[in-house]
Amino acid sequence: MDDLTKNTFLAGGEDSISRRSPSPARWAVLGIVLLGLAAASLDWWLGQAVVSTDDAFIDGRAVTPAPQVAGTVIALYIRDNQRVKAGDVLLQIDPRAYAAARDQAEANFQVAQAQLDDARVQLDIARIDFPARRAVADAQLAAARAAFAKADSDWRRQSQLPPQAITLQALDAAYAARLSAQAGQARDEAELRRADMVRPQIALAESKVRELEAKLAHAKAQLDQAELSLGWTRLTAPQDGWVTKRNVEVGNYVQPGQSLFALVTPDVRVTANFKESDLAHLRPGQTVDISVDAYPALRPTGHVDSVQLGTGARFTAFPPENATGNFVKTVQRVPVKIVVDSGLDPGVPLPLGLSVVPTVHVQ
Repeated sequence: MDDLTKNTFLAGGEDSISRRSPSPARWAVLGIVLLGLAAASLDWWLGQAVVSTDDAFIDGRAVTPAPQVAGTVIALYIRDNQRVKAGDVLLQIDPRAYAAARDQAEANFQVAQAQLDDARVQLDIARIDFPARRAVADAQLAAARAAFAKADSDWRRQSQLPPQAITLQALDAAYAARLSAQAGQARDEAELRRADMVRPQIALAESKVRELEAKLAHAKAQLDQAELSLGWTRLTAPQDGWVTKRNVEVGNYVQPGQSLFALVTPDVRVTANFKESDLAHLRPGQTVDISVDAYPALRPTGHVDSVQLGTGARFTAFPPENATGNFVKTVQRVPVKIVVDSGLDPGVPLPLGLSVVPTVHVQ
């Protein structure tokens, strides 16, 4: 091989070697591509591991304490958005009419109690007196029968004597004594029949006691109701919470069941309306990260509690009717209850209805 050919061959070999060895720029491009693929894979994996929605809000329980008696509000112990505890007095209704009704019911109860006590004493007396009367009547009848037997025997004996042995006056006296003894016997027999009503008389006394016992129970019920009504003039908080939407002032006349304000309880939760296509990944107990739009620095956490057995549209006033010819399928949303476990700040109120973004870790 001559020098020219050799040089040409060497030059070609060097070019081939240089083409086979990548430059640093190509290594950089390859690294960027690999990083992009890794980031896309990570994003895809994270997307499969969480489910999120921005159709969610702070939810909770709001009770509406209402008066149970009518009257004029004479004192108001709450202000707007005030925190109250269970048992705190919220307002006072004029109690004077209810106090008078309570006093009257108490007097009626005392009268009924006295009447019942008297009837019970009369029953005790009847249980002793009527049997005693029956025994006395028996004894008197026995004595009357003995007296009649003696008088009848005397008259018969004297009437059988010869006329020379007895005077007409003595005979008349014996006959009169017999008639008198006979009348006494008849009288005592009648007394015995009257005294023989022992059981009916005692039963009558017992029924009187039962009647007055029922009357006393009725009076006691009226007294209890009057005391309840008097107690209801003080409206108290049924549980802890914040006073909201107050629409009552001192001097207002309120009626039973009238809505005066709402009481929002502290135990808040999140209601998230997930798409029906997300339900396959949701299970009770899954961890949830919550982002509150109003407080970006607040990061509470919770868990999935339950899934409502019905879409939001199903429980509207006019649920959709899909049995029509122009049906268009739309993705439905289902409310999911999320319980907040931690991360709340007692100094930061969470009004009901605040927008949140829950992120459920499904894997």
